[in-house]
Amino acid sequence: MSEPASSQLQPPPPAPEGTAASPVGRRRLSHPVAFASLAAVFVLFMAASSAPSPLYVVYQEQWHFSAITLTTVFAVYVLGMIAALLVLGALSDHLGRRPVLLSAIALEAVSMVLFLTAGNVAVLLTARLVQGIATGAAMTTLGAALADLNPGHAPHRAGIVTGTAPTFGLALGSLGCGLLVEYEPHPTRLVYLLLLAALLVAGAVVSALPETSLRRPGAARSLQPRLRIAPHLRADLLSLVPILVASWALGGLYLSLGPSVAAGLFGLSSHVVGGLVVTLLTGPAFLTALALRGWPVGRTLAVSAGLLLAGTAIALTGVQEHSLVTAALGTAVAGVGFGGSALASFGTLARMARPAERSELFSVAFVISYLSFSIPAVIAGIATTHAGLQPTFVVYAATVAVLCALALLAQRLRATRTATAAPAPRG
Repeated sequence: MSEPASSQLQPPPPAPEGTAASPVGRRRLSHPVAFASLAAVFVLFMAASSAPSPLYVVYQEQWHFSAITLTTVFAVYVLGMIAALLVLGALSDHLGRRPVLLSAIALEAVSMVLFLTAGNVAVLLTARLVQGIATGAAMTTLGAALADLNPGHAPHRAGIVTGTAPTFGLALGSLGCGLLVEYEPHPTRLVYLLLLAALLVAGAVVSALPETSLRRPGAARSLQPRLRIAPHLRADLLSLVPILVASWALGGLYLSLGPSVAAGLFGLSSHVVGGLVVTLLTGPAFLTALALRGWPVGRTLAVSAGLLLAGTAIALTGVQEHSLVTAALGTAVAGVGFGGSALASFGTLARMARPAERSELFSVAFVISYLSFSIPAVIAGIATTHAGLQPTFVVYAATVAVLCALALLAQRLRATRTATAAPAPRG
């Protein structure tokens, strides 16, 4: 079990790698409270990242930009995030978790101010880019800090939080923003004011966290853009790539074009519906991750890949037949698969790395996820302009279905290989 914060004094006694002491005379949160606080901050960052999704239609109406511009706004956020993952992913392993998190929160607050003052596409693009950098810096640090503070009596807890916080935050941000846009004044301002206030609170909480990572040399060298994985982790990460690509490509489809599909194909103009489209995918994902947290990883991955495939196929059928009920059912089923895959994937990552390897490993996993999240969505935005919304959605969903099938095959091959490599029981 983690050592109580009150016993962490300087100079520190010998400690396991990846832990650090809090300064003398400064009150720090206990480890259980710190763990819960980090989970809340994780949710906040992801809620802020999805909040603009229901507003894209509003911006499009006000500034009269095309679907290509819409998906570019979406992609710029991911570009900033990936750049941060590549450059800043390992920084907290050298400087400590708390200073990197505080810097990310400050940068996120700057992006909220830019959103508040945005009057054209250029400022909106800048805001999303800054937000992407802040989120990328925060995500790997949050994942590593949660693993550092993981209680000994609940070894899977950090993986559960890391797997469920993104989906819960995405659902909360999109639905909450949709409600504010539909029923409250100043739709392009109020949500950002609320998020800015929440970030100020988050900054105060993070400043009281115990530091869990020793400062060590090499911070400047760690800023060199690279994706590095310790050799003993590569095979396990490679086996997770198909399910990461399939699930996050589906998420990118819904967060970028989901509200437009609801309005353009089904005639649902309510901004609440725009938020519900995202929530219909991410809400079941969150609940599923909670429900399956006790399942073996192999079984969770296999079931999740199957549900992703089935749900995507059902949603595709609904769009082709203009059946809102069928499309919604398919989205919810796919959301169950999305949640299970996130739980198993990030739960595996949280357990298999040593403390000094965690930030880099999460960086690589998030880069894979968000490349899958963004590149297909940008291509879809370009295709929508030239071919139309429905054909683009059909081709995109069919492609995701193929990826889901490959992910399912990969998990079956991995299970077979693991069973073959296991030593035979002695008689």
